Amino acid sequence: MTTSQPMTIGRLARASGLSVETIRYYEREGILPEPARTPANYRLYAAESVERLHFVRRAKSLGFSLAEIRTLLALQQGGDRSDVRALALSHLEDIEQRLRDLSAMRQALRQAVADCDGHGSTAGCPIIQALEASPDASPEDSA
Repeated sequence: MTTSQPMTIGRLARASGLSVETIRYYEREGILPEPARTPANYRLYAAESVERLHFVRRAKSLGFSLAEIRTLLALQQGGDRSDVRALALSHLEDIEQRLRDLSAMRQALRQAVADCDGHGSTAGCPIIQALEASPDASPEDSA
């Protein structure tokens, strides 16, 4: 739904699939350039804003932060491919570390649940003991 005519925030919201409040937020955060204003002070966005917001939505869906998205948008306007790759690689490494952390959490919780028969008082409950353990303790220390 891109046209060459400037559009109001409502039209931009419909075209981009984002809410008016999200668009205003992105504007405040410098993700979307400040639009022109009508004499009645209505925002008028350039047609390119739709593509920019689609880019932002896709980057958000891949887990990029707003700071990273600002950098990507700046690089999109004129930068080196190696900088884009380095940013994406750093983000990928962060995701892989979070996956390792989640896997360790899953295993610790899986073990605590397996060790708990679900009957009786909470005294000696393996799940409670795992939660009471020192954050530095390994899951095996609480078993």
